[in-house]
This record gives sequence, structure tokens and C-alpha cells, in this order.
Amino acid sequence: MARRTRATRAAVTEAELERLLSDPTPELVSDLAGVPGAIVILGAGGKMGPSLARLAVRAADDAGIARRVIAVSRFTDGTARAGLDAAGVETISCDLFDERAVLALPDAPNVIYMAGRKFGTRENASATWATNAYLPGAIANRFREARLVAFSTGNVYPVYPAPGPGPTERDPVEPIGEYGQAALARERVLEFFADRYGTPVAILRLNYAVEPRYGVLRDIADAVHAGRPVDLSMGFVNVIWQRDANAIALRALAQCAVPPMVLNVTGTTAISVRMIASECARRFGVTATFQGREAPTALLSDASEAARRFGAPPMALAAMIDRVAEWVGQGGRSLGKPTHFTERDGRF
Repeated sequence: MARRTRATRAAVTEAELERLLSDPTPELVSDLAGVPGAIVILGAGGKMGPSLARLAVRAADDAGIARRVIAVSRFTDGTARAGLDAAGVETISCDLFDERAVLALPDAPNVIYMAGRKFGTRENASATWATNAYLPGAIANRFREARLVAFSTGNVYPVYPAPGPGPTERDPVEPIGEYGQAALARERVLEFFADRYGTPVAILRLNYAVEPRYGVLRDIADAVHAGRPVDLSMGFVNVIWQRDANAIALRALAQCAVPPMVLNVTGTTAISVRMIASECARRFGVTATFQGREAPTALLSDASEAARRFGAPPMALAAMIDRVAEWVGQGGRSLGKPTHFTERDGRF
């Protein structure tokens, strides 16, 4: 099967960026072709969901497969919904806390669960617990016959010595703060329903996805470009290109298991925040400034198992920085959702 020409330069417009973020790899096309049936994406209106839905549609097109891809969200942004409709994604407006609305959703053999709450936990912890601990059970109960891939977070781990590989999936989880605790509750609830109903599940501990409009690289690039000092409180991070993280989520449908497969999803090495800032500064033709000093620990994850299963993420760090820096330099839009990756007390 002939492959289309791939994007080899940085995106200039949002349309070009969306195409870049939804360009399927041959491995994704092949793996997803072996997972028949519709794909329902719950919580698809967030930062990653729209691109994931487009990625699934384009992977099906490349494989020559007719497949329904159904994006479910409240869709408070009508423009985002219209863009998905135009891309061949079916969209359904639904509040996942509405039991009747959830029961009315179409059945599907493949479900990607992306709903979650992080920011605002400090002010309204109960909403975070309800979203991260109650909703997964309701969804697992509703879609008990499906393969279920659920996004979790590296915040279920404690901080680890840095620089270093960080914890593997076999290391103890010791979340710091209520967001991380609620995220661990999500995992435990999904484990319970997997055992109860025999539902094949994959839990992806993501830490951190990036693209030009949001993410750790965008936060650092914004600070450097604006002449603000870069905070070194969290001196090392893991990052993964958003398309590569979404591709793993879709490919994980073929590897759901009972008990759930748990996988750290991120880049394969810890990256120095100071180095990222310096590289951004070089591209902008300025000098980066800093505040604070690198602590001996950081929130990290060892993604060697994901690399073993799916290969190392295709997008290299230098290319990510190139794309983000060019986007910021040309005044490209931000989603206005800073990561607060420097927080060390788990309070978001």
C-alpha cells in the first residue's frame, strides 16, 4: 500500500498542525487493522482527544478499513466539534455524569477513556475525586464487554533521583497530593472491574505529552521568549510528542489484558529543563535566565517497557523543540493551559 508524503517541516497554520498531529505511522496502521470494530473515545474534547480521534480515522483510511470513530464530550467548544465532524469523526455531546446519557451511548468493542480532572483540585478536591475515581467505575460498568484503554498519569509515583530513569511499572506507587491519589483510585477501580467482568484493560501512565500549543516545552519556550526566568524547581522531565502518545493509546487496544496492562507512556530519557530552555533560547537568539536550582529528585517515569512493546517514540527531542520554538516565535496560538510541571507538592 502506498504511503502518503509525510510532513517534514514545522506547521505554520493550525490546520497543518492538526494534520501533523494526526499522521499515523505504519505500525499504528498495522496494529489497529487487527482490532476490529468501532472506537468510542470518552472525554474526547480535551487537549489530546481531538487529535487522537483524527489519528484513528486516518489510520483506518490508510488501512482501507471502514470504521466508526465516535468522539464523546460535552463539546463546549463548537468549533472543535465542527472540526471533528469535518474530519470524519462522529461526535456525541454527553455529560459522563449523566447516567442515562451514558447508557444511551452506542456500544463499541473498543473504548478509549480520556476523561480526568487535575487542575482545580486544591479548590475543589471532591470534583477531582468524583471525576477520577467514580466515573471510571461507571464507564467500566457500562462498557464491560469492550476493550478499554484508560489514560492515567505519572503522578501516581513519588519523585525519584534525577537525572535517572525513574520508576518502572513494577515500582511502588506513592502519589503526592490529592490529584495523584485520585488518579491511583482510578486505576484501582478499573482493576476491580477488569477482575469482576473480565474486561481487558490497559492503563497508560502518561508523563508528559507535548505539542506546540501546550505542554512542558511550550511552557518553557513561552518563558524564554518573553524574557522571564525559567523555574528549575523540577529540574528534569520526561516528554513525548502528542501524536506518539496517542498512537500508543490506539495500539494498546490490541494489548489490553486481565489484570490490566499498566504502561508508562513518555520519552525514554529524563531531559534537563535547563537544557530545554537553553535550546529554546538559541533558536530565539536570546539568552535564557533561570531561578532556583535543580532539586536532587524529580517526577519521572521509566518508559523502557513501552519502548519494548511499541518501539521508541519516533519524534526526537530536538525536532520537538524545533517545532515548538518555531510556533512560539511566529506567535502561534496557545491553549492557555499551563502544565504547572514545577509543582513538587502535588497541589494543582
